[in-house]
Amino acid sequence: SNQVHQTPAALYKNQGELFKMECSHSISTYNVILWYKQSNYRELVFLGYMQLKTGFPEAGFDIEGDASAGGTSTLTIKQLTPNSSAVYYSQLIHVDSPDTVPQ
Repeated sequence: SNQVHQTPAALYKNQGELFKMECSHSISTYNVILWYKQSNYRELVFLGYMQLKTGFPEAGFDIEGDASAGGTSTLTIKQLTPNSSAVYYSQLIHVDSPDTVPQ
């Protein structure tokens, strides 16, 4: 069956430490993973995306890996701050053209 996995389910770290989260999937026609965070039940904040093997992160983040089926996209925050405390989401989409990724 088609599945999307995001790990870890929960992570407890100290301020200033490195943070990594992974998203992988098994849906062959999907090739883009978008990353968001949500603090205090407010609106989602866009953190960047990975299309195939190229990451397009917002400032303060790294996105590496492979968004294709069987690959893993890794979101990295190099230095955690109090503002990093949030729920993090990965979204999987299919894009035909490299110029049509929504933000």
